Amino acid sequence: MIEKSAAPVDAHEVDEAAAGRAAACLFRGMGDPSRVAILRHLLLGEHNVAELTAHLGLAQSTVSKHLACLRDCGLAESHPSGRSSVFSLAHPQAVLKLFAAAEELLAATGDAVALCPTYGEEANR
Repeated sequence: MIEKSAAPVDAHEVDEAAAGRAAACLFRGMGDPSRVAILRHLLLGEHNVAELTAHLGLAQSTVSKHLACLRDCGLAESHPSGRSSVFSLAHPQAVLKLFAAAEELLAATGDAVALCPTYGEEANR
């Protein structure tokens, strides 16, 4: 929940604390390699759980759990199709821009992110 300030806020001012919390929530929602893989695959178009399971090599329950997270975060949406649901990105252009920006930043930082002792690849083992 975003807290409102008691002081009047200029329409051009940004509540930095609230913006930071919202960005952190977004990055936590996208902070799992499986969810990133699902988002990247959904950039190709709509898919049901069985298709995503086959593509990602994950258990159906795992894919369903990640899709629920992405849907709860407002990143994915679904609609019924027969006896299953079909998933798509809620904001495909924004996700595409975010991945492009991430790739640009990763290229700029080189191996620093992967080698980070707190969040890098070794820290996650």
